Amino acid sequence: QLQASGGGVVQPGGSLRLSCAASTFSLDYYSIGWFRQAPGKEREAVSCISSADGSTTYADSVKGRFTISKDSAKNTVYLQMNSLKPEDTAVYYCATPKAPYREECGDGIPFGSGGQGTLVTVSS
Repeated sequence: QLQASGGGVVQPGGSLRLSCAASTFSLDYYSIGWFRQAPGKEREAVSCISSADGSTTYADSVKGRFTISKDSAKNTVYLQMNSLKPEDTAVYYCATPKAPYREECGDGIPFGSGGQGTLVTVSS
């Protein structure tokens, strides 16, 4: 089970930190991807952190503004979002790659649907 949290309403230019907590398995053995879906739009991959080597990936739209990280002691992955823009408004959720890619990130890696998301609204 994955649970995303930390969403809210923030003004443009503001920051939020999202959390993705795993309750039934160790994130030391699973990569975590953050995704978002805005109303009427398709799901978009935002960022990923690999459990194999700690490497990270980011969508071009968030590079330089978002940072993904992991706290193994808390079995939690974070998404620090800075310089937020109205177009970042979406439901954000986290997911693990489908077998046999559980420790990978990158284009073409299939991910599950993830747990319940958290709503981020960027508005003045």
